[in-house]
Amino acid sequence: MEQVLAPKFNFTPKNSQSVPVDGFDYGEGGYDPKKENVGFNQQTGQFQIEIKGLVKPKSKEATRICQEDLNEVIAAFVQDKISLERGLFDSEMVPEEFTQVRIGKIIKDKYPELDENDQEAVRQHAIAALNLTQQAKKILNSAGDALKAGNAALIDGVRKFAMDVHDLDIDLIDRINPFGEAYAILAKAMNEDSLKQVALVIAGKKVNLTIEEARELAQRALKFKQERGRLPSLTSQDPWKKRMAESIAFLARMKAEAANG
Repeated sequence: MEQVLAPKFNFTPKNSQSVPVDGFDYGEGGYDPKKENVGFNQQTGQFQIEIKGLVKPKSKEATRICQEDLNEVIAAFVQDKISLERGLFDSEMVPEEFTQVRIGKIIKDKYPELDENDQEAVRQHAIAALNLTQQAKKILNSAGDALKAGNAALIDGVRKFAMDVHDLDIDLIDRINPFGEAYAILAKAMNEDSLKQVALVIAGKKVNLTIEEARELAQRALKFKQERGRLPSLTSQDPWKKRMAESIAFLARMKAEAANG
């Protein structure tokens, strides 16, 4: 993916106590306490973005990672060959498999010393940085603003995206394919037949669910149950809920097979 690394983002949870941060310009109309705001500090080049449902890091190390190391996490993710291939060409791909499971695993492997809350905080900050950057570029490209300079263009794109959605929350960000804009760029460089041929090759290499992936998905399913009082259903019309339910069924089947010898 070209130019996926994110600028200086400072993400904060949006709640009733949220207030504007000194030194940040919140655009025309200023800070709006009723919505998620996007601010920019011209001197530092830093963005300040409010997101509903965002988990805050608790430890000093997790806070440091969210402030300084997000690009390392993003780089590790976009350089993952399987994720890149599936993200670009797998029509059955559920975005949350990447934004939650795949990036979650990368963070657990990279920062095993962090507790579960801090690992989730780093994951959310990383995917927010990646997806907001990609969505901003997508909006600017479609609007013909691609030649506008650096941060000025990006802040416009992020603000437009935030204004276009009803709520800028972490669930919405998780549902965005991180490779969507890369595919759009690729589609301009390749004809339709070539794209189809590559997609067929990738489809032929598709792997089944591993035990490790199933366990990670099952953990997400249990979190879903804690939040909503029920497990996701195999008959759900939502691909992500169905995928989580499939992981539970997969593990149950593996357990039954092991018990039966």
